[in-house]
Amino acid sequence: MKHFPGIGTPHAEGSRQPLWTWPAVGGVCAFAAALVLGPLRPAAGSALSGLWPGDVNSASTAIQAVATASVTVTTLTFSVTVVTLQIASQQFSPRLLRRYARDRVIKSVLAVLIATSVFALTTLAFLDAKQPVPTVSVFLACTLGVASLAAVLAFLSHIVREVRVDSMMVSVHDETGQAIRMFYPGRDEPARLSPEELGLDEAPGTTVYGRSSGFVRLVRVDRLVAGARRGEAVVRLLVRPGDLVVAGTPVATVWRRDPSTGALGPHPGEGPAVDAIHDTVLLGYERTLEQDVAFGFRQLEDIAVKAVSPGINDPVSAITAIGHMADLLVKLAGCRLGATAHRDGDGVGRAVVPDRDLRYYLDLTCGQLRRFAAAEPTVLAALLRMLRDLATAVRDEPSAAETRRAADLVLETLAPSVGPRDAEQIHDLHGRVLAALDGRTAEAYLDRSGETRSA
Repeated sequence: MKHFPGIGTPHAEGSRQPLWTWPAVGGVCAFAAALVLGPLRPAAGSALSGLWPGDVNSASTAIQAVATASVTVTTLTFSVTVVTLQIASQQFSPRLLRRYARDRVIKSVLAVLIATSVFALTTLAFLDAKQPVPTVSVFLACTLGVASLAAVLAFLSHIVREVRVDSMMVSVHDETGQAIRMFYPGRDEPARLSPEELGLDEAPGTTVYGRSSGFVRLVRVDRLVAGARRGEAVVRLLVRPGDLVVAGTPVATVWRRDPSTGALGPHPGEGPAVDAIHDTVLLGYERTLEQDVAFGFRQLEDIAVKAVSPGINDPVSAITAIGHMADLLVKLAGCRLGATAHRDGDGVGRAVVPDRDLRYYLDLTCGQLRRFAAAEPTVLAALLRMLRDLATAVRDEPSAAETRRAADLVLETLAPSVGPRDAEQIHDLHGRVLAALDGRTAEAYLDRSGETRSA
């Protein structure tokens, strides 16, 4: 079943636990295991006694070495992670830091290292020269030491791969594509209730104001519909995931629905429907990709804008980011965008949830970049190639009009300092966008040697 924007609480992000969760769980489990296995001292000659051939002194030396090494390597891992975060923030985008805080490999490696340190240190307390060696604990401590070395090697290999800008863009692209699949209905799926069918503009409603500030992270429409049903009301939200809400500003409009006639009228401003509004809209201190497809585009746009900045001057990375956005825009072209209305179990319309349209996404992907790269024809050409791909995918006149508008804005942004030969390429690609919109697809893509597809 496809989740539509705001229904339930689905999430497009990967691992959502904080960075400390897995290491903390690993440390607690290791401590508990050490407490259980520490008193276990197999009798001489048994199978388990052969797990450690030495005496207590050699066991103590080995475990101390494991504990020292694991603590040192844990410190190194944290340091490398912090440096990686700094590089990602400065060179690419500070909004990419969440990706590393949720990285499963980093969490797993830290969990292994913390578990090794805790287990080794706890096992040391059970070593007694007057008693037999707890061979199981010593063997497990040494095994964890070897596992820590393997984890560190895996971590170094992973972090070298992940710090590459291409890997960052692929990760953002994949999560954004997942969000599109989860939250947007396809054009071939059954049509949903239209917001216009509820007739909300025909009657005055009551404005509901936000109680706190923050970015909208989740919209739980199931609770909103249930609260509106209990309060015999109809609600239109004014905010969507990714919006910045300031306390005291409007977040919704609510109407009272007459249960006998269905007529809409002013709402008293309190009751289950209003309570449901505040319970439905969950705020946070930062944007996330949980239900916010636009945040994925924002991250890719940030990478592209950083790449064309004078301090970095890497237009090829910007062009690669535009390629990722082109694929996502084509996916959006196959979806129904805009506000959606939702019925309760009896089929009565209860809520209207706003969402972003194609113009918003086109302004997001093209706006900043075309202004910052006005004098760089290769980046403007990449934007027009993206719009050509979108023009091939759109199926309705409003979407075609928005694509044409975006292409015209890119052409208008071309700086006068660009030479005539370079400007000719931009004009040619603009014409190809229009050709694709007119259905002349082969003509739009036909070129001499791939110059309209490659940088």
